[in-house]
Amino acid sequence: METTKQKTLKGSFSLFGKGLHTGLNLTVTFNPAPDNTGYKIQRIDLEGQPIIDAIAENVVDTQRGTVLAKGDARVSTIEHGMAALYAMGIDNCLIQVNGPEFPILDGSAILYVEKIKEVGIIEQSAPKDYYIIRKKMEFRDGNGSVITILPDDDFSITAMCDFQSKFISSQFATLDHIDRFEKEIASARTFVFVRDIIPLLKANLIKGGDLDNAIVIYERQITQDALDQLADLLKVPRMDANNIGYIQHKPLIWDNECTRHKLLDIIGDVALIGKPLKGRIVATRPGHAVNNKFARMLRKEIRKHDIQAPSYDPNEEPLFDNIRIRELLPHRYPMQLIDKITAMGATSIVGVKNITANEPFFQGHFPTEPVMPGVLQIEAMAQCGGILVLSQLEEPERWSTYFLKIDNVKFRKKVVPGDTLLFRVELLGPLRHGISSMKGYIFVGEQVVAEASFTAQIIKNK
Repeated sequence: METTKQKTLKGSFSLFGKGLHTGLNLTVTFNPAPDNTGYKIQRIDLEGQPIIDAIAENVVDTQRGTVLAKGDARVSTIEHGMAALYAMGIDNCLIQVNGPEFPILDGSAILYVEKIKEVGIIEQSAPKDYYIIRKKMEFRDGNGSVITILPDDDFSITAMCDFQSKFISSQFATLDHIDRFEKEIASARTFVFVRDIIPLLKANLIKGGDLDNAIVIYERQITQDALDQLADLLKVPRMDANNIGYIQHKPLIWDNECTRHKLLDIIGDVALIGKPLKGRIVATRPGHAVNNKFARMLRKEIRKHDIQAPSYDPNEEPLFDNIRIRELLPHRYPMQLIDKITAMGATSIVGVKNITANEPFFQGHFPTEPVMPGVLQIEAMAQCGGILVLSQLEEPERWSTYFLKIDNVKFRKKVVPGDTLLFRVELLGPLRHGISSMKGYIFVGEQVVAEASFTAQIIKNK
């Protein structure tokens, strides 16, 4: 269980271009940010306005893109940049823009990806805080759109789109691993149907749209005069109204490029949940509105399970069984409170304790209603942390750990016979001068029953 660390950019980079909807010349700059910052967006052209947290609750409009706002600061068309950050594993970034939207660039995320690779990525100190999907969840919007998320070891996504067009049939696209985003998804361009252009223009949108930043789909024949007027309005060459098809400067990269772009948009909108996911998304007829509602649903689930229990499969062989634990710790019955270690990395460990009715402490601790003493829960947590530290020493059996300090202890639920306790203990920093600080949690199922921070000293046995 090697802990993955958060990441940010090695340096800053900027991209320049016009806004899709405003037509303004815009500059967006992506900057490194400290651990646990998340994604934040700042309008540098507005004085005294708050920095916007890029989270789903701050989305105020999804008509033709994702729009974030806080106070009078409003930023739109963020989804391509967000998708690139998320897919490239960036956890913390401050984004500064000098106008009300990100530049549309070529209508895809590839330029963001290339710039991220150019400036580089650095690992930070804090652990990456994945939200792991443990059960199927689904969101339906009542208009035929459905987004489902299922358990998966990594992040993957599938999109199925019905464009309600005789020219483009239903399409399917999938990304089996986020590492393939650059090759399979990032270059997919945004698209628009000719039938939607007039309403968009009337809504004062797509002022910066052209054939360099979008695929235009002409799939329902209109009169030559109407098509000529539209071409003149968009400042593009006139074309024969009888020629149904794609209107573009460069050919499609993939036959299903439109659906791949839909998939790109989902990733950009899901990035607003605030944590990297481990799960598989299956989206039918996705769009920014349903994507945002789905992201909000996930954020509610995350708040319910702010601290997630570690995965535990009782069928798997433990990393350390109780015999190996006795070799590392001096504790013996009745004070050996860890049954097995199921996972361990350089800075974290997962242990298990099965609580039975025969525990000796139940004889005197509420014998008619047995409850495990809280101090023994903390002791068990500390034993787990002791194994983590001692296992990294030469001749660990010659050392012992002793409490120096215990802080921020919370007991949230009784521990009773029949419970299986899962311990997750993480180092808060490297071992220095024989002293180690740790944070630990105890779970029963998915629920935290106790937590504490503690400091211990490692002393060589006499």
